[in-house]
Amino acid sequence: MDDASLSLHAEEHMSTVNASDARGTKDIVEPLERAFETIFREHYRMAYRTAYGVLGTAEDAEDVAQTIFARLLHRDLPAALVKNPKAYLYRAAVNESLNLIRRRKRTVLTGDDERFEALQPSPDDSAEEIHRMLYEAVAKLHPRSAEILVLRYVHKYSLAEVAKLLGTSRSTVAVSLYRSRSRLRKWMRASSLSGGQS
Repeated sequence: MDDASLSLHAEEHMSTVNASDARGTKDIVEPLERAFETIFREHYRMAYRTAYGVLGTAEDAEDVAQTIFARLLHRDLPAALVKNPKAYLYRAAVNESLNLIRRRKRTVLTGDDERFEALQPSPDDSAEEIHRMLYEAVAKLHPRSAEILVLRYVHKYSLAEVAKLLGTSRSTVAVSLYRSRSRLRKWMRASSLSGGQS
């Protein structure tokens, strides 16, 4: 998305804000709108990339990024967002992406048997099916573990950078990555052996 598109996208969303009703004064509303637009311009791409890294599709990543920013339009900007927008929006993108994966899995598991059987992988799993199983395995991780995993392997941050962004130690990040990779390998093997029915 280029800068012109981002501007139009932000303006489109800004036009739906009725903050003057909630605040009662124009003096308060305009700075909030400018703050939101600045945050949107500076961090939309990062939120989109994060969602794409978890979900693997551009359409889903766009939906997640738009959902996050749309929610922010209808409430006061949280203190955590104002203090550290990058960390706040990163965490929101990971969590919303994981929630989307979980909702879809519940829908498949509670649907009719024929539909469920049709979605089971064949013995020759395609790359797409392997990615789907990986995304579902990542969704099983604790949200903090998934955040660390995405920061390290999708955004290519160093252990020190991940630790700084999340306000933790480098060793905590390293241990979390080790455990997450181990769990993912175990879940992927089990999923593969069970024909994707984990």
